[in-house]
Amino acid sequence: MKAPMSWLRELVALPEGNTTAQVADALTRAGLNVERVETIGGEVSGPVVVGRVLAFTPEPQKNGKTINWCRVDVGPEHNDPETTTEDGTIVPAGRGIVCGASNFAVGDLVVVALPGSTLPGDFQIAARKTYGHISDGMMCAVDELGLGEDHAGIIILPTEVDGVSVRPGMDAMSVLGGGDEVLEIDVTPDIGYALSMRGIAREVAQAFHLPFADPYARPLPAPASDGHPVRIESPNCSSFVALTITGLDPAAPSPDWMAQRLERAGMRSISLPVDVTNYVMLESGQPLHAYDGDKLQGAIVVRQARSGERITTLDGQDRALDPDDLLITDDSGPIGIAGIMGGETTEFSDDTTTVVLEAAHFDPLQIGRGHRRHKLPSEASKRFERTVDPALPYAAANRAAQLMVTHGGGTLSPEQTIVGETPAMPQQRMMASLPATVLGAPVTREQVIDILTNSGVNVTAMGDQLTLVPPTWRPDLVDAYDYVEEVGRKIGFDQIPSIVPSAPIGRGLTAQQRGRRAVVRAIADLGFTELISLPFVSADEVERIAPNADDPRRELVRLANPLDDTHAFLRPSLLPGLFQAIAKNTSRSLDDLALFEVGNCFRAGSPQAAPRPSVAQRPSDHELAGLQAALPDQGTLVAGVVTGNWLPASWQGPAVKADWTHVVALVDQAAASLGATVQRRAADTSPWHPGRCAALVVDGTVIGHAGELHPQVIKAFGLPARTCAVEFDLSMLLAAAPGPGVIAALSSFPLAKEDVALVVDEQVTQAEVRAALIEGAGELLESCELFDIYRGPQVGEGKKSLAFALHFRGDKTLKDTEAAQAREAAVTVAAERCGAVQRA
Repeated sequence: MKAPMSWLRELVALPEGNTTAQVADALTRAGLNVERVETIGGEVSGPVVVGRVLAFTPEPQKNGKTINWCRVDVGPEHNDPETTTEDGTIVPAGRGIVCGASNFAVGDLVVVALPGSTLPGDFQIAARKTYGHISDGMMCAVDELGLGEDHAGIIILPTEVDGVSVRPGMDAMSVLGGGDEVLEIDVTPDIGYALSMRGIAREVAQAFHLPFADPYARPLPAPASDGHPVRIESPNCSSFVALTITGLDPAAPSPDWMAQRLERAGMRSISLPVDVTNYVMLESGQPLHAYDGDKLQGAIVVRQARSGERITTLDGQDRALDPDDLLITDDSGPIGIAGIMGGETTEFSDDTTTVVLEAAHFDPLQIGRGHRRHKLPSEASKRFERTVDPALPYAAANRAAQLMVTHGGGTLSPEQTIVGETPAMPQQRMMASLPATVLGAPVTREQVIDILTNSGVNVTAMGDQLTLVPPTWRPDLVDAYDYVEEVGRKIGFDQIPSIVPSAPIGRGLTAQQRGRRAVVRAIADLGFTELISLPFVSADEVERIAPNADDPRRELVRLANPLDDTHAFLRPSLLPGLFQAIAKNTSRSLDDLALFEVGNCFRAGSPQAAPRPSVAQRPSDHELAGLQAALPDQGTLVAGVVTGNWLPASWQGPAVKADWTHVVALVDQAAASLGATVQRRAADTSPWHPGRCAALVVDGTVIGHAGELHPQVIKAFGLPARTCAVEFDLSMLLAAAPGPGVIAALSSFPLAKEDVALVVDEQVTQAEVRAALIEGAGELLESCELFDIYRGPQVGEGKKSLAFALHFRGDKTLKDTEAAQAREAAVTVAAERCGAVQRA
């Protein structure tokens, strides 16, 4: 919200000594954060004065452009003296100026930047020769002075401002209101009343202990039906006011002061009816809409949309309507989406003379959902979704009508339509001592009553108990703690001491939390860098990693209100986010990467409608169960990606390429931190390369996959060649693992070591052979690790030799024969299951 100080001072009588900085500080302390203060025309310096056009001569140029050679009176103190040319022509006192604009006439008052002045952008004005003349200054447009964006022509000044005649030589910036300061305020969603000059003025008055006369303190009168007929057929509209103005001059311009204030508040001037509705909205907080009365067909009806209805809104877009949309209609059909945007059929034209003004109160949730559904935010919807004062429509409509009549002629019809009434505000009881107890600051009973009364609350005190009824513009004041927050805001959050609460005695971290931390620490210790990506993906990204139609990862959860339409789903995998990070980093020549992420992923499952419990009390167990059932399936996954070099080249040796061994090491290290062991077996699943992919198995259950990515996936995501990745379900690993900190007991008996080399067919995996050896060796086997793979003429074509180190230990010192028997038993099972032959 942009609030010009000149407008603010008109609404609240600030003493001359109160500076803009003090006002900004007071508002910020009250919770309305002033992000910056802009000075209008603050970059203009030097002589910028009022000039009167004495004469001008159009001079066509060879380039097709026509310039005007002007003589301008800039005041006695700035004028060159009167001269007479050789042919006897008298050149009046003034300055000669070349101007490319043509929107002025002789006698017009204009703004002239004289030599020595500086305009925004450090544009310095000096006398210079151009188009065959010495231009001794510049006639200025609005944007050239930093007063707006209009560059349609130079500024034409009125002959009188605030009762003072405008004369050549006067300081033009003061005539234009230059030097006015504008507060840019960040208004939080809970205090929508501050999206108005009226609301901000009330806050300023309270902060400086000044009286405030509300210009809109005019309640909604009893229903009346004399004016344009109106019917409300939806519970999402509580009141509707319609006033009619006839005989309006369609060519009447908006007054300069109104256009100026709109510009400084961030809106552009369009036409008198539009400007008036925007001005009143900014001043009061009540959005209004003006219809061309001659285009209305029958009664105005407020109702919900019907299936199949459409509307062309004022932005020229044809929109399909949803039954949840709240509409303004007449006999022709929809003429506006309530609280969001009007329709083309009743739009103003250049010959509009009859205006029907609408001021209504709509349900905030209805408007909020509607403008998001249509992706059509507007200044009106911004206010309605934060709740507008329900008592305001009549006062705002009358203010707008009077402004239109005053500046556009016409007559306000005495017949008016008022439908609905102002809803009663909720009553609440609170102990006067509660704010001091909650805030931890000394706040007396008298302070509480004074603060709440000045905030517009109706306070009835009986001892320490207060009965409170909020004003109509404060729908955020519902329970006792809302009033505590209001007291805290008004005494100033800087006055509340910062006290760190004592941590309550707890049970510490859960086993799941300890396990997750152990896994993250172990992966980071391995050399991977953790990142956190947004949990949103596109359907195209999911199709790249899961091309098969029956892949469960394609059961996507669509977001109802995505931040980005191109990423409208919750991620079923962490890999797309990591792939984007790899692609972005490699595009910036960061090629050696080892990244990992831990996060939730989502599968649609069987969607159910979620209940909408009331916020007035705790949801029931049935409602909580319904909310839980409506959630998508979600689990915690871990994913890692490596590319480039694992170790760079150095004096110690050549570079070590990052490959599949490093992503396999990630899951091994994670499992080891939990006291678990992960087995691997060959697999073929996307997005990994067939034959270079391993399934990760814990207790017979596949928890994920690791290996080298498929070349098509690498190309689709723009990844370096031979990129490797791993992804596994951390929830499943935690459930199967004994947990971090579990240490096996140490045996006091010696270890017996046996090595065995087995020749198998090339297609037999080492994991299959290792599993057979473990099964055959029995209980004496402590570990079985592969330490060598040999391929060559000694084992034959299509064969390979796998060498394993077998470690045996028992509850006594083992004899050589006992260890040898266990080894032979292991080899026997490997021979039966894998066709292994012991190599001599």
